[in-house]
Amino acid sequence: MNWMAWTLPTVAFFSIIAVILVCMTVWEVRSPCVDRRGFLPISTTRGDRLFIGLLVSAYIHLAVIGLTEWSIWIAFGVSLVWMFIVMKWG
Repeated sequence: MNWMAWTLPTVAFFSIIAVILVCMTVWEVRSPCVDRRGFLPISTTRGDRLFIGLLVSAYIHLAVIGLTEWSIWIAFGVSLVWMFIVMKWG
C-alpha cells in the first residue's frame, strides 16, 4: 500500500494553512467583518479573500512548475505578494 510521503515541506504547508484558519477564526469571533468591495468584482469578507488568495496562489505555483524553469521560491514569493494584496485591497 502506498502512503502519502509526509516530508517536512508537506507538513509545513498543511500546518501553516491550519494555523491561518485558526487565526482567521479567532479574528472573526473577536471582530466580525462586513462585506466590502475592493478591486475584486464581488463583495467579499476576510474569509472569501483568504480562499481566493489561496486558490490563485495554487494556480501560480502550478503555472511556474508547468510553464517555466523558474525556482519554486519565485512562485512562493509571488504568492505571498498576491496574498498580501488580496487580503489588504481585494
